[in-house]
Amino acid sequence: MPMKVLVTSSRNTFALDIIRKLGSTGHTVVAADTFGGALGSHSKYAKAHVVTASPTFATDQFIKDVVAAVQEHDLDTILPTFEEAFYLSARRAELPEQVRLLTGEFAQLARLHDKETFQGIAAKAGVPAPETVIATDDASLREAVERWPHYFARAAFSRGGVALLTNTGPLAGKLDIADVHPTTEQPWLVQPFVDGPMVCSYSTLIDGRVTAHSTYRAPEQWDDSTGIEFLAIDSTPTLDYAQKIAATLPGYTGQLSFDYVDNDGSYSIIECNPRATNGVMLMTAEQLHQGLTTPTDSPSVVPPGGLLEIAPAVVLESFREPLKDVPGEIHNLVAGRSLNAGWHDPRPMLWAPASLIHGLELARGHHEKALAALGEDIVWDGQPIVGMPAADKQVLTDLHAPDQ
Repeated sequence: MPMKVLVTSSRNTFALDIIRKLGSTGHTVVAADTFGGALGSHSKYAKAHVVTASPTFATDQFIKDVVAAVQEHDLDTILPTFEEAFYLSARRAELPEQVRLLTGEFAQLARLHDKETFQGIAAKAGVPAPETVIATDDASLREAVERWPHYFARAAFSRGGVALLTNTGPLAGKLDIADVHPTTEQPWLVQPFVDGPMVCSYSTLIDGRVTAHSTYRAPEQWDDSTGIEFLAIDSTPTLDYAQKIAATLPGYTGQLSFDYVDNDGSYSIIECNPRATNGVMLMTAEQLHQGLTTPTDSPSVVPPGGLLEIAPAVVLESFREPLKDVPGEIHNLVAGRSLNAGWHDPRPMLWAPASLIHGLELARGHHEKALAALGEDIVWDGQPIVGMPAADKQVLTDLHAPDQ
């Protein structure tokens, strides 16, 4: 039966892709974000779009806005595409009874997103991961980075290429150790630098089983962190690892994404994003439709060789500029032909400047670049969530307890 689905955080290019694919396979889609100019909200494949409060900064109102959207449009499914998933999961009991929320329980999401506890999940599942030292203060961080001649460190709650501390590779020195201050609540993970290209995977799951899967590399990156080109590669090892981890997540229905380092053909898992990532764009519309709606023991796998460009590098250069220079670059955002190829859906990219302006507004006064700030109002960094149940509060308390 077709879904009547609310797709949230429609600003993301992969959310736009999800909206198009679900809309083209018979599902009724309503797009949502915290500002009216989000890309996916203007796709012809969305029946309507709504504006919600920020899950990060106004959680109570966000939940009310989501409930109102579900009721107004008679929806039966919510598909979060970014870290609003944590807020929706924590407040799941307040959603209308008929609604399926396509993400895991809060305890599952928190342990997957936290890089420290995720290392334990990977180990129990038999998935190889680099040796890891946890730093909870400045002294332990400095001691940890001295363990190896080449190291790589990042916050337990972080995403993408944001705030990486390393002395090796193209990101070496971009973050000064003097600017990093771990705590017990916000620890940092330090690992030996593993040489090799990054490999990523994206999976849909139903009831703890992988139903569709893609694996890819980013041959072209902007600023050494943000992929602008995606090449599908062989999924044999990553599908095995994804299935092993999924087996530890009973009842999980939604999306999971993993990052690996390929060291001469040996994969080490680095982190998990329990949400959509760019890998969904390599799937066909039918693969995504089946992956989200049809349980199976034989997941559909994206074959190697497919190549997708989401935008030319010149477009992303507008995000790279200091804030004072960005307004003059706004015109560069009206691009992205590869992303639009075959959809006959040009309106979303006409709204790209609105996304940049939203990032500028979030960054104002914080000396941030627009791209780094663009997701600030939809992120979760391990803090208690307003209105969350006592059991989920305890999950956060226990997250970095000594026995974890």
